[in-house]
Amino acid sequence: MCLAIPMLLTERNELEGVVELDGVRRTVSLMLLPEAEVGEHVLIHAGYAIGAVNADEAAETLALLRQYADNMADL
Repeated sequence: MCLAIPMLLTERNELEGVVELDGVRRTVSLMLLPEAEVGEHVLIHAGYAIGAVNADEAAETLALLRQYADNMADL
């Protein structure tokens, strides 16, 4: 199973960018999504931005992932 996490693109330089989620920042490749712009939410998988989502979809996805993680912690 593959999982992509929506993160906010905060910086970019050519085909590399910095994304952030909950204070965690990572450098990622924008090679697969060269049109990504700072301020957009991008889907990150294995260090690559593979797609873009709007802010509402990013928030909904993150809420579901957090809910899942909370439920798994109760097991």
